[in-house]
Amino acid sequence: MTISIEGSHLTPARVGTKPLNIALWGAQALLALGFGMAGFMKTTAPIDVLAANMVWPGAVPEALVRFIGTVELAGAIGLILPAVTRIKPFLTPLAATGLVLVMALAVPFHLFRGEAFPLAMNVPLGALAAFVAWGRLKKAPIGPRG
Repeated sequence: MTISIEGSHLTPARVGTKPLNIALWGAQALLALGFGMAGFMKTTAPIDVLAANMVWPGAVPEALVRFIGTVELAGAIGLILPAVTRIKPFLTPLAATGLVLVMALAVPFHLFRGEAFPLAMNVPLGALAAFVAWGRLKKAPIGPRG
């Protein structure tokens, strides 16, 4: 382990985490973009428009669609904002874990409905969110400001 100087105090610098950190930031940005757009659409678009594009929003209560959209928006914000500002950065792996849960719940829902296409999105997005949760929690956590 090497020592680097940050500010006025010494902190341990992790060897070999730069490529992982870059991959995690890329995954966070990709997930935030995808979940941010999906969440915004689910919270703002009329249900009939959503149902025309995705079918399932017309088969569940509108409140559930809006709730899922709100959770996706919060997850998208949580992937980026705490990490960038370094204010409560522990929220970033929690946001990623929440998105893993959303995708884990979406898989059986879509399987039950006989929908294959959403699974092509749910499984990879869930895996990518799990990668971010693991990486930011265990391998390349972001330290708090100060």
